[in-house]
Amino acid sequence: MIRSLAAAILFSTALTAPLAAQEATRSKPAALPVDSAAPMPKDIPYPGGTIRLEVDATDTVQRIFRVRETIPVAAAGPMTLLMPQWLPGNHAPRGQIEKLTGLTFTADGKPLVWKRDPLNVFGFMIDVPQGTKEVVASFQFLSATQSNQGRVVVTPKMLNIQWEAVSLYPAGYFTRQIPVQATVTYPDGWRAATALRGRQSGSTVAYDVIDYEALQDSPVFAGRHFKPVDLGHNVTLNIVADDAEELNAKPDQIAKHKKLVDEAGALFGTYHFDHYDFLFAITDEMGGIGLEHHRSSENQVEPGYFTKWTEGTALLDRNLLPHEFTHSWDGKFRRPDLLWTPDFNVPMQDNLLWVYEGQTQFWGYVLGARSGLFTKQETLDAYAHIAAKLDTTRGREWRPMEDTTHDPIISARRPKGWSSWQRSEDYYNEGLMIWLEADAIIRQQTRGAKGLDDFAKAFFGINPGDWGQVVYNRGDVIKTLNAVAPYDWAGFFARYVDSTTRETPKGGFGLGGYKLVYGDTPNAFTKAAEAKNLDQSFGVGLVVKGDGEISNVVWDSAAFKAGLVTGAKIVAVNGDEYSADVFKTALKTAKPMQLIVKQDRYYRTLTLAYSGGLRYPRLEKTGEGEGSLDRLLKPRT
Repeated sequence: MIRSLAAAILFSTALTAPLAAQEATRSKPAALPVDSAAPMPKDIPYPGGTIRLEVDATDTVQRIFRVRETIPVAAAGPMTLLMPQWLPGNHAPRGQIEKLTGLTFTADGKPLVWKRDPLNVFGFMIDVPQGTKEVVASFQFLSATQSNQGRVVVTPKMLNIQWEAVSLYPAGYFTRQIPVQATVTYPDGWRAATALRGRQSGSTVAYDVIDYEALQDSPVFAGRHFKPVDLGHNVTLNIVADDAEELNAKPDQIAKHKKLVDEAGALFGTYHFDHYDFLFAITDEMGGIGLEHHRSSENQVEPGYFTKWTEGTALLDRNLLPHEFTHSWDGKFRRPDLLWTPDFNVPMQDNLLWVYEGQTQFWGYVLGARSGLFTKQETLDAYAHIAAKLDTTRGREWRPMEDTTHDPIISARRPKGWSSWQRSEDYYNEGLMIWLEADAIIRQQTRGAKGLDDFAKAFFGINPGDWGQVVYNRGDVIKTLNAVAPYDWAGFFARYVDSTTRETPKGGFGLGGYKLVYGDTPNAFTKAAEAKNLDQSFGVGLVVKGDGEISNVVWDSAAFKAGLVTGAKIVAVNGDEYSADVFKTALKTAKPMQLIVKQDRYYRTLTLAYSGGLRYPRLEKTGEGEGSLDRLLKPRT
């Protein structure tokens, strides 16, 4: 508080002193020009010739990939070699530069000095001496030995080679213009699968020359317990597992995977590959992955995929292959124009991921139902669970869905304390709900004559056999939709994609003959999801692990208002030691309950005021006969 007029005048004078007088005592550096050493990529052939890449992948104990890369050069002078940073399918800069070690460069056996590009730490600058024909780079990639170092890609039983981790490429050229011949030495007795083709000699495979873009798009799964299964149409399911018994798929299970390939062909009208390899790991030792490529996909599921087929937990893994297979058309062949880049160091722009991933999520569930990997009821249960979870995402009130397409860059999938308010990558499932409604609108507008299948053929089914890329923008999507069924599609996307909303779109249910309702019994999908966590996010607003640890609190829910927080642990409920059954019993009473909660080293006793009981979602039929949602899920072959 200012206590006198004189003090007030003095204070005011200090605040209004001329800016020049204040700056007289501050030094002011001039800005230096910013100029990266790496040249921009050009669409011309790399003049040096074919790069030879040799990878020793035999160390399954210390899990070190040892690399020797011979890079032919056409001229002396400055050269920058890059490790891939922006990786397709990751939608963000995910290159693991920190694991590249022991780097040396030589020319004619003599060492070259290298320097890292300070503006792009994925770049290494060298000066090529006169008369040099080739430069040899040697280094190691130290793959994770524990999950806290990143995804585990090598175990004593299997491995996953992603070429961006074990190679460098010369800056200044489109990666499709750089030829590479890769050779890998695997552990003795192991078998490997990849979209690449080559010749094997002992434990070493020399792959055919291919461009660097396609090389990066053709990872490897290899292992001790391995089995290839022909699914028809030049598609192979390459199974690698921790234990040999996990390879024993029953004929009817394989028949469903074959039907997946048939149904995808019927949907899109053509295949955009000369051959396709599912790389499929059944393991709880190698890290989880579901990553699309044009002629292959990397997939990991928990043990029991085949051997525990009828058990609920296995149900959650069966959407993976339909989703990643769909990406061969949606995301790899047809790709948003700002998500395609000429090399792996030009930043991607993720705006249209609600088509790339959202429609893929839509078709993944549809193809799962049409192929029999899911029953129709299991698919409806999954839809109910997805819609209900999305309705708990209160962050939609301030953050439009399209903004979540930038989340892979913003948060890099790091854990979130208040995920329902922050929002995460909702473009996957909210995209599914948008496209479900779009299908229902098309069927309504055309009196059942057409559906989103017609869009899929028109948009993704062009250029049979082409495994390049054809890019698109939002206008192209709207134009194709209007050609199928005229409608205000621009307004449709403006409402659901660009604007904040109160709840997830459910027109696909209503127009399709169903409505979302809640009861006290979990559906098949929610029951499977609850195998490890009690999920009452739909009601009281909590997800709780088996030991009482809270893994999610829904923003502004009863749990939120009670003061609960992610990471705290419920110790007791109404005086009884916590268990899922004790908590469920207390919820069923529909009365306020007393909780003892441990957060860090501190205990609190609080009242959870909630009277809604147990609350689980399901879809309920609203009319007689077959609705458009029923027709959407029917097989086409």
